[in-house]
Amino acid sequence: MNYRIEKDSGIPAYLQLYHCFVKDIVAGVYPYGSRLPSKRTIAAETGVSVITADHALTLLNEEGYAESRQRSGVFVSYRGEEFPGAEHLQENAGETEKNTPGELHGPEIPEDAETDAQDTGEFPFSVLARTMRKVLLDYGERILIKSPNHGCPELREEICRYLARSRGISVEPSRVILGSGAEYLYGLIAQFLGSGQTVALEKPSYEKIRKVYEAMGLHCEFLTMTPEGISGRELKNCSAKVLHVTPFNSFPSGVTAGISKKLEYLRWAKERGGILIEDNYDSELTVSRKQEEALFSMDPEAQVIYLNTFSRTLAPSARAAYMLLPPSLAEAFHEKLGFYSCTLPIFDQYVLAELLKNGELERHINRIRRKRRERKA
Repeated sequence: MNYRIEKDSGIPAYLQLYHCFVKDIVAGVYPYGSRLPSKRTIAAETGVSVITADHALTLLNEEGYAESRQRSGVFVSYRGEEFPGAEHLQENAGETEKNTPGELHGPEIPEDAETDAQDTGEFPFSVLARTMRKVLLDYGERILIKSPNHGCPELREEICRYLARSRGISVEPSRVILGSGAEYLYGLIAQFLGSGQTVALEKPSYEKIRKVYEAMGLHCEFLTMTPEGISGRELKNCSAKVLHVTPFNSFPSGVTAGISKKLEYLRWAKERGGILIEDNYDSELTVSRKQEEALFSMDPEAQVIYLNTFSRTLAPSARAAYMLLPPSLAEAFHEKLGFYSCTLPIFDQYVLAELLKNGELERHINRIRRKRRERKA
């Protein structure tokens, strides 16, 4: 190993190690199925602690680059030959909660789903009430003015800043669409695609996705979920040019797609000239210390529509969601559906903007993630 850890770089040592391994795994220095050095070997040869080395290996596991085998070591699980030309996507790859390989038996709810639900919707009421009072004082009668069609500039700008600092997603406010819940945004997407279009869905998946699409005149094609994500064979053979996926903690299967599966989705979309709809409703609540990377930001050549909601991170009653449009679709979307009024009340928009601006929402998300890590440990 010839990995040099820069102590003054400002990047934690475990992340530097992680990126070094990712680079070598993608380049084939560590081919598929090969064994990575042990954490003690890594520590001895790079001058870091065993804990730091272990953390780097854990990130590789969670992302899907490697797989730990009990009493055997850590082995490369990234199949680079399946994704030619994808090397440039890996340098800033994020993390996911990697499911233990095993057979799925239909739409079972993860064992900790109920407990996880208790970790959401616990936003401190006193903080929320104080923020609401501040908005009333600061904005005054502006809360009575009709919202711009795609949402107020204050919230769209704060969402962009939040995504840039927390997820590494770079997007202009003009490509952010707000709405009262994910289901409303599903409906907008369906209208944008047009009646008669076929969209592929995970099987099993969140039932309301299918219901909204079919109610809007779309045809749904179902692709079986495996422990790694959608079946590669079924994805290749499907007739759809639109794919709706939940890469992180898909409901109700609980499956999280690893880096290889994510690249497979992106490759599929580019080869077909298709569209990926990335539904990341639960991604911010990962137990990993480093956020997983969104499909939306992994490949600028792929057409990815990103969806997320504040219902999980703030409260179930917060019927607030947002959608990010890729540059290639933004103009056409605005031309076709720009006449719609924003369904999210302007007061709620100002409150959300303030919670993002003052950091209260991010602090709350970090508290939930710490709870989940403690429970998992």
